[in-house]
Amino acid sequence: MLKQILSKLPRKSSKPGDHREHGGHHSTYSSVSGGGSRGSNLGAGKSGNLSVSSVAVPNSTPDVGRKSSGLKPNGNHVFSSFEALPAFKDVPASERQNLFIKKLNLCCVVFDFTDPTKNLKEKEIKRQTLLELVEYVTSANGKFLDAVLQEIVKKVSANLFRNLIPQPRENKVIEGLDLEEEEPSMDPAWPHLQIVYEFLLRFIASPETDAKLAKRYVDQSFIMKLLDLFDSEDPREREYLKTILHRIYGKFMAHRPFIRKTINNIFFHFIFETEKHNGIAELLEILGSIINGFALPLKEEHKVFLVRVLIPLHKPKCLAMYHQQLSYCITQFVEKDCKLADTVIRGLLKYWPITNSSKEVMFLNELEEVLEATQPPEFQRCMVPLFHQIAQCLNSLHFQVAERALFLWNNDHIENLIIQNRKVILSIILPALEKNARNHWNQAVHSLTLNIRKIFYDLDPELYKECLLKFQEDESKDEENKAKRENTWKRLEELAEKKDFSREDMLETRKSIGNSSSG
Repeated sequence: MLKQILSKLPRKSSKPGDHREHGGHHSTYSSVSGGGSRGSNLGAGKSGNLSVSSVAVPNSTPDVGRKSSGLKPNGNHVFSSFEALPAFKDVPASERQNLFIKKLNLCCVVFDFTDPTKNLKEKEIKRQTLLELVEYVTSANGKFLDAVLQEIVKKVSANLFRNLIPQPRENKVIEGLDLEEEEPSMDPAWPHLQIVYEFLLRFIASPETDAKLAKRYVDQSFIMKLLDLFDSEDPREREYLKTILHRIYGKFMAHRPFIRKTINNIFFHFIFETEKHNGIAELLEILGSIINGFALPLKEEHKVFLVRVLIPLHKPKCLAMYHQQLSYCITQFVEKDCKLADTVIRGLLKYWPITNSSKEVMFLNELEEVLEATQPPEFQRCMVPLFHQIAQCLNSLHFQVAERALFLWNNDHIENLIIQNRKVILSIILPALEKNARNHWNQAVHSLTLNIRKIFYDLDPELYKECLLKFQEDESKDEENKAKRENTWKRLEELAEKKDFSREDMLETRKSIGNSSSG
């Protein structure tokens, strides 16, 4: 009788411990496998009858419980024994949803991958279970219910959201080294992380995921934590995050303003505070697709984003790491609204590099793409400051900068804009062309300069002669001013020498007077 009463009393359950799969550590491999191989290498092992008995699972169902003896003194769990969870095909259809929830709870356990010899059996069981979950979500033929959505987000959060502890990095941008040549840091937990990301991607993309219901769990907090992961040093993780965030943006329309605002804040922090972030290129790639879908006329919010975020992104020293994606975003704006060309070109001139020749070449590449989408009225507004800058590039001692500036004439649209406004432009750039033709050290730059000079001469000989005459007059005036300056300095030096001699004479006279008076 007493045993029966005791058996009915509730047993005190122990709290689940905090397992971390990643531990904030990274290991470095010698090569990078692209993130594009999703799905092809997920099922390296056959999914099926692997199952669990007694494992520590946060908020797990009674079938998957933790033994109290599985605790170490330091709080870590020992995964000593596992109860079997059957495969989905081995249970009736009516029981599969409950089994799905149990498997989700099982996969909330996170292992430590910093020690490759630890919990090998349990890690493999979890990997196979994750693969089964991916297959289940992919083949689901009924809407995911509220309870299931909650468990899905809980499992994803437990596995993905962690503190990213970066590798110690010296400020190599200042030293002039290319950060793209560094071997990226690979997360040792990727065997599990990859499958969790694949699961999340297929869950978001699934037609059985009701956005109105799921947005209660895929909320702003979830999206914020997802965006924080873009600073991961593992390029495979950033590739998955890029695809997933883009799908979330497309499916959850209510979250779109929040996603744009949060990305803006990441950019502001990067531009004006740290200049360090690993995911700027991926975020810009997402924005490029978003900008491409902007309706016309453009909202004022989007124009402000161009002026306050995209244009200042040209400022950081590590521009090379994301310039291709940034240039695409900028060009999209100009193609959608040609009136923005003047704003963009003046913005480029504001951040134009002075001592960084490789960055200057990137600016010239982007400038050509913007000018190609620029119409004559907008071109005329900014052509004077623009060609003053191009003239400086033409005279650059770095041959790649001078050569890239001269290549602008190879673009038919840009050449037509220059020809239409040659009366203003030729007087600005002719001095640079003449100086190059006389004494530029690089033969390719010298030849290109002669070709462009001939284009202007053949097009309008009178204008060319007029500008050349003005250049020669200005040059002779400069020589006269230079000679005057040199004569002025020479006279000042002579006067200074005379004053020094007069001071020495006065000192000697005073000494002689003093000696005679003392004698």
